[in-house]
Amino acid sequence: MQFPIPRQQADEQSGVDNDARLSAELAAVVAAARRRAVRDGDRQIDTAHLLHSLLEYDPQVRAAFDGEPQIARLLGYLVQRSIGYGLRWQSTVEDSGAIPVVTGDAGYSPLAATAMSYAGERAARRGDGPAHGVDLLAGIVVDPRSRAVEVLERAGVDVPELFMRIEHGSQEYVGGAEAGC
Repeated sequence: MQFPIPRQQADEQSGVDNDARLSAELAAVVAAARRRAVRDGDRQIDTAHLLHSLLEYDPQVRAAFDGEPQIARLLGYLVQRSIGYGLRWQSTVEDSGAIPVVTGDAGYSPLAATAMSYAGERAARRGDGPAHGVDLLAGIVVDPRSRAVEVLERAGVDVPELFMRIEHGSQEYVGGAEAGC
């Protein structure tokens, strides 16, 4: 049985979805992640759904990785997961164990909701507009318990190095200064 993921009921309260804090590109990534979660029969949008959509739709996110072979491996793991093979998470909730599973951000796993909030906060600290895909990628990789981090590690990505690359090169990946992307 498929469990529909509700559109963000808390839009007005959380400011996470369809908000000025998200760039148009990031809003499209979130919509794609929602469609993927519904199609996969998952109860919530998790960090792996977000990572999959970021890799597919955001060239700035792809530029943060060590080239096409690494991205191909990542997409391979994520596609296996979406067709029910490989990493087995379907119909389970991504939870850090530190916070309750049910959150005010209906539709996101607790870790995905935290990553979305982190992206908005990171963009606010930068002070140059709405959150971008790289902001969300930073929010995803900052928590080592996320499903996305598990996928990244299985694909051979050095997650702490990726995070440092994002943090130190944030202007390189955001807002039109992405040199050649």
